Amino acid sequence: MNEVLKRTEDKMKKTIQTLEHDFHSLRTGRASAGMFEKIRISYYGQDTPLSQVASISVPEARLVVIQPWDKGLLSEIERAIQKSELSLNPSNDGRIIRINIPPLTEERRKDLVKHAKQVAEQSKVALRNVRRDGNDELKKLEKAKEISEDDQKLATTKIQDLIDTYVKQVDDLLSKKEQEILEV
Repeated sequence: MNEVLKRTEDKMKKTIQTLEHDFHSLRTGRASAGMFEKIRISYYGQDTPLSQVASISVPEARLVVIQPWDKGLLSEIERAIQKSELSLNPSNDGRIIRINIPPLTEERRKDLVKHAKQVAEQSKVALRNVRRDGNDELKKLEKAKEISEDDQKLATTKIQDLIDTYVKQVDDLLSKKEQEILEV
């Protein structure tokens, strides 16, 4: 029974980590290196994350500087950024790529908040699926007479307490991200 609870909690923690990662790469009006986590480029035939072929720094609030370790990758990095969903226009001076982060329009902010809410809702669905799987495992153990009915009900209650905690974390993360996006 305890291993079922542990597995269920581990899966819920991973769901929260995934949500944090997704929110981290969601663009706000402020520059951050995390915006470029999902950008991948072709490097010697391999699909490689940008952070593994270049240093990404944020010298100012609205400026990102990308310096590739191999100068031959400049145009490849520039193309990948232009094709990404970030809607950014990089400028290349032959050594480094500079990206000015324009302020978000009100409409774009509302779209980003809507997207953040969708991502949060997907996380809540994932949490409910983890709860269902944990409860199903407990029912199987009870049917196989490996745990008592009382133990199964107690563990089900503990799983419900877990999901309540993690759903609150999702709501808190969403609220924080909404404030960040709507900040002017």
